[in-house]
Amino acid sequence: MSDKNKKSKLKETIKKKPLLSSVIVTLPLGLAGAFLACMPTFLRSGDPAAEKLLALPISILFIGFMLAAFVLYPLVLTGAELYLLFALAMNPGKEHARHRIFDIVTVPLGLMYSHLYLGLMDVKFASNWTEQLANSQQHTPIYTQSTLTVWVIALAGFAGYLTVSFLPIKKTPPLLLVLGMSAMYLGTIESIVWGVQIYQNPFTSLPLLLLPLNCILITARTILTKIREWEHIPHEMHKIHRIPFLQSCSRILDNAKVWPLAAFLLMWPLLGILIAILVLFGQAPDSVIRAWTETSGWNLSRRVAPQNVYYDEHYLCTVAAGGHRKIVKPLRLGMRHGHEVIVNRQLCVANAFEQVLEERTPRFHRALRNFYDKYGFPVARCIRSPYAADLIYYLMKPLEWFFLAVLYLTDVHPEDRIAVQYMGDRSKSALSPECRSGHLHGSGSECSCSDS
Repeated sequence: MSDKNKKSKLKETIKKKPLLSSVIVTLPLGLAGAFLACMPTFLRSGDPAAEKLLALPISILFIGFMLAAFVLYPLVLTGAELYLLFALAMNPGKEHARHRIFDIVTVPLGLMYSHLYLGLMDVKFASNWTEQLANSQQHTPIYTQSTLTVWVIALAGFAGYLTVSFLPIKKTPPLLLVLGMSAMYLGTIESIVWGVQIYQNPFTSLPLLLLPLNCILITARTILTKIREWEHIPHEMHKIHRIPFLQSCSRILDNAKVWPLAAFLLMWPLLGILIAILVLFGQAPDSVIRAWTETSGWNLSRRVAPQNVYYDEHYLCTVAAGGHRKIVKPLRLGMRHGHEVIVNRQLCVANAFEQVLEERTPRFHRALRNFYDKYGFPVARCIRSPYAADLIYYLMKPLEWFFLAVLYLTDVHPEDRIAVQYMGDRSKSALSPECRSGHLHGSGSECSCSDS
């Protein structure tokens, strides 16, 4: 088979199965990127052992699939939408119908990717600006009490797309097409507002901006395609042309070039109708605005959330203090490594016990600290939810009672020592001279007040 025939056959295959072709193109790119990423590390190791030779292809396959699925494929879909807008919108007909599968796949996948990317940014979707978060957590970019409004407008936009794109042009009243375009406008404007809300910088925000960009491309291509289809079909005269007013309305609707403007004007009463219906379901009349402004930390936010508290995720007692309030019973905020941390009695008792241990048996303390740092860190890093922190709190209870017993047997004022833990400068009175000196002069050995 000649090269010309091969290229012709390849083009025909891509036209018949465009979505499958996009997946087939993405996988090799992902594998190539994984190969380039893994090979330098493998070559630097300088030890081509059998285990590493076996692990290399497995690593390339895994990283390549993840790279293709979650980084490259969204870009491929966006490139496909750009191609469809500039290449197929000028030739309406079967080509548009054949490639609508990209629209059906792009929007749901865009929602999934956005949710995943925001999760990686440690965004808590159920936490409004009034809640205090911890460490690098971020509040939801959409006010939870207005979520219904946001979803209804998005679904209206999708329903408008289905109406405009899938209904046969010869059997669809022009007014229905204009109404569908109005709904698409609403969905597209909402996606643009979403993009403005979550934009932070070009590098980190690019994956989140792909969904709004694709919504704009889909809306523009669908409307342009329908306008050109309408201009290429014959139109019959109707009896309403005998009535001047109806004749003027029909003349406007028969002119497809004015549909975008008519759809924009019709968008506002459609939005009013949706808001009126949502009010019946308990949504506030201004939920369309409050969905974006009743937030904190985002571009359209108008609220200031409480400052995030900090707790060291490396230490079990500190993590346990971040459990549910009714269980771990937080007492106050304390200072650790220059950050505010949640302090409960269990954490104070454990830290006070370690101070006593360091004062009375420094060698044993160092050995115990090294053992805990080696094996406690991996366990603590697995604790990512308040429920896991609650479990650690309960598991540490017997140790807490043991620590308390030791304190009462060895310290003249055990409760005073417990009370001053994590109090900043005020806690130095309870430290040993060696430990106090380390704080004042910045020595390399940290005292136990920063290690529980």
